[in-house]
Amino acid sequence: MGGIGIVLNPRSRRNLNDPRAAVRLARALGDHGVVRTAQSREDLARIAEDFRKLSIDVLGISGGDGTNHVTITGFLEVYEDQPLPPIAFLRGGTMNTVANAVGVPRGGPEGLLAGLIARYAERSHHPLRWVERHVMQIGAHYGFIFGTGCVHGFIAEYNRSEERNALWAAKVLARASAAVLLEADTQVAARWEGRVHFEDGSAFPDRDYLAVAAGTVDQIGLGFRPFYRYSERPETFHMLGIHTSALGFVRKLQDVWRAQPMGEAHTFEKLAQRAVLEARSGVVHYVCDGDVHEHVGPLTVRIGPRVKILVEHRPGHHPTRRRVLRAARAPHDGVPRGLGAL
Repeated sequence: MGGIGIVLNPRSRRNLNDPRAAVRLARALGDHGVVRTAQSREDLARIAEDFRKLSIDVLGISGGDGTNHVTITGFLEVYEDQPLPPIAFLRGGTMNTVANAVGVPRGGPEGLLAGLIARYAERSHHPLRWVERHVMQIGAHYGFIFGTGCVHGFIAEYNRSEERNALWAAKVLARASAAVLLEADTQVAARWEGRVHFEDGSAFPDRDYLAVAAGTVDQIGLGFRPFYRYSERPETFHMLGIHTSALGFVRKLQDVWRAQPMGEAHTFEKLAQRAVLEARSGVVHYVCDGDVHEHVGPLTVRIGPRVKILVEHRPGHHPTRRRVLRAARAPHDGVPRGLGAL
């Protein structure tokens, strides 16, 4: 049957504040597809089975980074070796780092969906445009951004407040940076202890790290771009072992913002297909696309499949020069050639 299939997470913060979002999206979508609400991972598996049988042309996701990665994980498990349809991130959550990183237009779910429907209706004359990015398989999850240590500490602090938005995230970062400069304690600067070894026999040594982090997109949030080598070599992710002090890292934030290396005195770097993290404590506390997890025993991070992400949702919309240049640095992008609570 084709069409657009949309998964909506009713428990994303934005959708909790707007309980009629699913009804409005369904009304807007009309005969172009179907909207399904996922209350649980079991719901998500059933939706993925239905969408696969319907052979949907586009998978829309109304949620933030957490919803996106949980939905992609569920669909990859159901689709197995069959490629996922192109994905439309509709920015239905408060954290949309991946959508920002790949160049998805700004806007809310209804506006982005309206543009998507218009593009979908004229796709025979103006094909849909997408970029391709690998996901990483992180234990049982699939996502674009991974982090331990201060990355986990930052998200834990961010989640303490009901006020979860970009302004609150900036406040958390500013307060943590101030605490570091004043030599005060902050959980955001909590370190990770352990080692990381890679498929080629190399390793990040056993020691304490401010963070071990990796990405298949350049950004990690608030416009910071630590994974500047994410597209340097096909079939790899960019992993960092940040071993500098918290103060040393704060002093390097400008370089991270500019997608510049922090230097060997501050961090180890590796382009890898597979990494195994072994925590001294025996438990790896980590973040996958904004969601916090813990894993008992060694945690394996490996490169996963490539997925297509739609980046042009409006008729006549053309990417900015910055987005074009960023896409050009990535492995050949398709032109066609952003349920965390579940």
